[in-house]
Amino acid sequence: MRRPARLLISSLSLACLLALSACGQKEAINPAASIRHPIAKSAANAPAAAIDRKLDESSYAQPDKVRMTHLMLDLTVDFDKKQLAGTAVLDVNWYDDNASDLVLDSSDLQITQIEGGDGTGDWKPLTYTLAPADPMLGSKLTIHMPSPGKPGHMRQVRITYATSPQATGLQWMDPAQTEGKQHPFMFSQSETVHARSWIPLQDSPGVRFSWSANIHVPKDVVAVMSADYGDPATRQPSSSYHFDMPQMVPSYLLAIAVGDLQFHSLSDRSGVWAEPGVLAKAASEFSDTEKMIQTAEGLYGPYRWGRYDILVLPPSFPIGGMENPKLTFATPTVLVGDKSLVSLVAHELAHSWSGNLATNATWKDGWLNEGMTTYVQGRITEALYGADVAEMERQIDQQELASEYKDGALPPALQLLALDPLKPGFNPDDALSDTAYTKGAWFMQFLEQRFGRAVFDPFLKGWFDTYAFQSVTSDDFERYLHANLLPKNPKAVSDAELHAWLHEPGIPAFAKAAHSARFDAVDAARTAWLGGGALPAADVTGKWVTQEWVHFLEGMPATLSAAQLEALDKAYHFTGTPNGEIAQRWYPLTVAGGYTQARGQLAAFVIAVGRQKLIEPIYTALAKTTDGLAFARETFAKAKPGYHPLTAMAVQGILDKAKPAK
Repeated sequence: MRRPARLLISSLSLACLLALSACGQKEAINPAASIRHPIAKSAANAPAAAIDRKLDESSYAQPDKVRMTHLMLDLTVDFDKKQLAGTAVLDVNWYDDNASDLVLDSSDLQITQIEGGDGTGDWKPLTYTLAPADPMLGSKLTIHMPSPGKPGHMRQVRITYATSPQATGLQWMDPAQTEGKQHPFMFSQSETVHARSWIPLQDSPGVRFSWSANIHVPKDVVAVMSADYGDPATRQPSSSYHFDMPQMVPSYLLAIAVGDLQFHSLSDRSGVWAEPGVLAKAASEFSDTEKMIQTAEGLYGPYRWGRYDILVLPPSFPIGGMENPKLTFATPTVLVGDKSLVSLVAHELAHSWSGNLATNATWKDGWLNEGMTTYVQGRITEALYGADVAEMERQIDQQELASEYKDGALPPALQLLALDPLKPGFNPDDALSDTAYTKGAWFMQFLEQRFGRAVFDPFLKGWFDTYAFQSVTSDDFERYLHANLLPKNPKAVSDAELHAWLHEPGIPAFAKAAHSARFDAVDAARTAWLGGGALPAADVTGKWVTQEWVHFLEGMPATLSAAQLEALDKAYHFTGTPNGEIAQRWYPLTVAGGYTQARGQLAAFVIAVGRQKLIEPIYTALAKTTDGLAFARETFAKAKPGYHPLTAMAVQGILDKAKPAK
């Protein structure tokens, strides 16, 4: 998943984290006191009792007793009811002969029947208990099995159910909310724990299974899923579609979308799905996809998923991209015409090795997915677009992370790569903070710098090969590191340095920060203007790419005068920009400086775009004043029907917590 620029922690999670990180030596409420590092050898941190990093605090499932191995879905898509309805058949293996229950995760599902079978087609009714819902984790679904430990033990379970119109993992869109305005649209977003809102299953990244699906849809719309479905270039419209995922994957990588979709081939194994009006633009922007695949294969071995297609979703998609195997979901906000934002595709493609192939076993080790992927993304970007572009992106990421650590947006409990076991009430979505992405990638860059690419590249490839189609922990990585990289140069990295990266908050003092020479020129131009000089001329800025504009705006003072903002706007036409990376930085400046001329385009932007990263800074800026908060609430009322449920909750949280200055 392509990370947000800033983590907005839910109010419940924030309260939990503050309680955890602010109380000194009280072990029960201080995560730093309860973190255990079984491999770290630093004398200052030993001895320490081991914790089970494979234990998933965000799932009710008990995979050590019984584990699902295959899922078969048969679902009908009902746009009028905003509902998926049908059956889920789970094949299960029993590891505890005395276990009498199968425990699954669910969230707001309407379950009408559960049956058990031995695989012969003979189904028998089973009793079950659905626990009260937890606001973060949904309801524990306990299915009671007859005759535990005997030959008649059930090997299959069939659940008849329907989803709620408010399912957090699904967004339903009316035709007016789509690009084409003719047909409805629906798509899923399962990461981290939202698959349980549309399928009853063991919703943990530590549980891998194969799956298949039959999806029934209304006429004139097309269904796609993160699975094999034949040659997309020759597939004909149908009322039913069949999908197969033969590889073992975790639940958060299950994905579905239904809408007015067409396909454009990019190569023999890659292509783009999009609404007809977006397709040509998307195909042009993503034309380097096959080159990206080949670049990644040259570094880390063959692509093991068959096809790599990209689905461009409506603007309400809440994140940048989602690495669903075989079918990346992508925001249209990266379609800016110059390929300056296609590192998003490099990121999601990189997940085909780091994350989809070798997967974090729980969300407290999310850096194994996102940090490694962000590092690999940089290597792909460097190979195709130059080292200077990759370095600019690293510097932007690192500066944003440092800012979040400094201003408290990420408390110490969320500054560790190997997080403490997640506490009750903690939203697992918040575990995938900028720490996981940027500090994780920075750690990979540190290892590369100390050992050199000639040594580090084979090491990382070996990690992906060794743990292919497995779920792993930070402990697994440390063991692999000690066995396969550190002996190559025993003096290159100390135990204390490894401990600082993995188990201590903040950025290690010895970390080498990214530095872009192109940004030096941007800094000089900005400083000259702020000092009374002229704005950089068009023959200079005409060569700037998005990253340089981002750096130009991010380096501005928190408050500019209305006259300064007007001068910037007159020169560079920021107001109304279609580039979301620029918009999310420009509009907060206009709010802080009282440049009300931008209000109309600001509102149009946040109404049209539902990507959290792009709109949350704008709502946050508006909420700081009484007038701005009133405008934000008025605008949100218009925008909310088009937002994904997760986006709507995030924005509502900003407005609810606002205490504007008078």
